Amino acid sequence: MLLAQSANVAHGAPRSSFGLLLLSAIGVVFGDIGTSPLYAMKEAFAGPHPLPVDRMHVLGVLSLIFWTVLLVVSVKYVAIIMRADNEGEGSSFALLALLQKALAGNPAMTVLAGTLGVFAAALFYGDSAITPAISVLSAVEGLQVAAPHLAPWTVPIAIVILVALFALQSKGSATLGSVFGIIMVIWFVVLAVLGISNIGRATGVLAALSPHYALAFLAHDGWIGFLALGSVVLSVTGAEALYADMGHFGRTPIRLAWYMLVWPALMLNYFGQGALLLSNPEAAVNPFFFLGPSWSAMPMVVLATLATIIASQAVISGAFSVTRQAIQLGYLPRMSIIHTSEKERGQIYMPFVNWALMLAVVALVLGFGSSTNLASAYGVAVTGTMLITTTLVALLAFNHWGWNGKFAIGFFVVLLAVDAAYFLATATKITHGGWFPLAAGVLAFTLMTTWKMGRNLLQAKLRASALPLQQFLETLSARITRVPGTAIFLTTDPDGVPLAMLHNLKHNHVLHERVVLMTVKVTERPRVPIGERIVSEKLRDDVFRVTMSCGFMDDPDVPKALANAKRTDLGFDYEPLRISYFLTRETVVPSAEPGMAPWREELFAFLMRSATTTADFFHLPLNRVVELGGHVEI
Repeated sequence: MLLAQSANVAHGAPRSSFGLLLLSAIGVVFGDIGTSPLYAMKEAFAGPHPLPVDRMHVLGVLSLIFWTVLLVVSVKYVAIIMRADNEGEGSSFALLALLQKALAGNPAMTVLAGTLGVFAAALFYGDSAITPAISVLSAVEGLQVAAPHLAPWTVPIAIVILVALFALQSKGSATLGSVFGIIMVIWFVVLAVLGISNIGRATGVLAALSPHYALAFLAHDGWIGFLALGSVVLSVTGAEALYADMGHFGRTPIRLAWYMLVWPALMLNYFGQGALLLSNPEAAVNPFFFLGPSWSAMPMVVLATLATIIASQAVISGAFSVTRQAIQLGYLPRMSIIHTSEKERGQIYMPFVNWALMLAVVALVLGFGSSTNLASAYGVAVTGTMLITTTLVALLAFNHWGWNGKFAIGFFVVLLAVDAAYFLATATKITHGGWFPLAAGVLAFTLMTTWKMGRNLLQAKLRASALPLQQFLETLSARITRVPGTAIFLTTDPDGVPLAMLHNLKHNHVLHERVVLMTVKVTERPRVPIGERIVSEKLRDDVFRVTMSCGFMDDPDVPKALANAKRTDLGFDYEPLRISYFLTRETVVPSAEPGMAPWREELFAFLMRSATTTADFFHLPLNRVVELGGHVEI
């Protein structure tokens, strides 16, 4: 995947050159927001609520776009939110981890922040399905300008491109990553050139730099002006990627790329489209593809399609990354994670997420049929996520950064007011397709919270029924037969005797000459250096308690962590061919006991059965694994 072109410097891994980071950031981070000129202006003047193509409305929409991008992206995300890094990492889960530490003394606020953070992450899945659909479809719709006779083939061509994109995910994108940045640089340069060439024909469009036109437009048009905000907000979709991808490229490359290239190119193109509409109102049907001369229409369709494929790739990779974080933090069951690069640890492929997304994207293209119809569904998830992110960062600023005073309060009130206005404007689209990202978000939120609650109930039940470890060791008889080798029992409760150990004694009447009780814990840090993951405690000469710590962005490779630990840290020799891993496979049985709602218990039991095996998730050698099961009622 593209989300990890470099490793985190803070943890001692090599980082690519600054120039390569800058180029990679342009290719990955800005794909979504960089393709918004394809549909934002079009939806304002040719969408479900078309505005009159006259000077007041063109300048009003342009002014709204300029000041929205300035306030939401340049100020809020780039200047403020990117300060909220968890050891260099961004995303809703990284922000949630920071807040849980900052609000440790306030349980109610911790629960509120946790709920909002998880729901923001859940909304991302709706956005992950809509972004590839609307981006690729809007690019292919350029055929209606370049080759009208191919217009009936727009939807089939878009589906073929999207299916091919998802089919290639298992191959990894390392080979494509080197050219993605170059293509996007060309894309932004072309955006700027097309914009400048049209602005020269109607320089009066630059008057829209004044906020007066935005305010006058809203005051004059009232309800219609408010609905137009649903189209204007399309100009900032993808802003969340700047924060989510911060850990992969660094704050400085993203900021420089935005201020030096992406932001100027986008504004020049939007103003160029505005100038075109002032001189040729008929171009409102698809202003982007009318910006250039007639001969450039087909090359622009090709370039736009490449740009939207790149934008889609970034969102797909983001879905893999967010899912892995959710699994590590205990919000989703284990899933198969395939590493597609030996050099870049962040390049992963998740088959279930990939094919589920593909089915959703194809269904959206078939169901909505055009980018205009999809635009009605777009924006709800984006604005909802932005509103939640602003709220969480405000909590962090007041509880961790030490911000206070009237200016800080006023600043966040303005940001929240802007986000709320755009969310309410897009909420009017719920009955026209906006229900989809909300439904996807609610479904993902339900799965995450059910899994989290179920795991907590299961661990509490196991802990309550577990035999205390110290008591067991004190009564351990010397007459028990000991066999050569080391037995590693993976357990979530370091103070209790694992069920697998009890079952092994009960049925086989033996113990290995060395017994290791191993617990894997996920920290609130994004990454833990491989050499610092293992902590061992000798409980007696032949029994050890080992804790493996990993970050929520780390790959929990147990054999690798043990192999990299020093013998003095482990307390015993790590001999892979003399180690047996004992696992407990719990089968959850819903019961009438107090816990979750019955339907949630059934759902949790289903998720438990569907989860990837512990052996696969922790990369245990299958020929060294022994599984012993048991039933647990919750």
